[in-house]
Amino acid sequence: MSNSIACIDYRNGKVLIAKRKAGGDMGERWEFPGGKMEEGEDYTAAIVREMKEEFGCSVKVFEELGKAVFTHHNEPCSVTAFRVELASDGITIPYTLTEHTKIEWITIDEIENRSFVDSDLRLLPQIKINLNLGE
Repeated sequence: MSNSIACIDYRNGKVLIAKRKAGGDMGERWEFPGGKMEEGEDYTAAIVREMKEEFGCSVKVFEELGKAVFTHHNEPCSVTAFRVELASDGITIPYTLTEHTKIEWITIDEIENRSFVDSDLRLLPQIKINLNLGE
């Protein structure tokens, strides 16, 4: 099974989302930052590596917020969400985007109005509960 991580940076009532570059199955769709785990990596190592590769920043990793299992190209996959805090706020110290064209801070409820990747949408109910945002 392919395992991925989703990084949930939730501050001041808003969550960080990123719009993928064009191309591939998820091109130009919004997602929580993150990516596929590499063989031998634990969750924390994968999160630290992905945030360094995709945003050029360090990250603090906190608790797990949810997990979803899905099928992608007829292969079983899982994605696990963790609460994180990226080193900068993305405004005073801009991130270096390598896999995305832009980032935004939006409310959790605004996610449903975006073209969001399906796997991350599966995490949304658990994320809301674990961030005490209701259902």
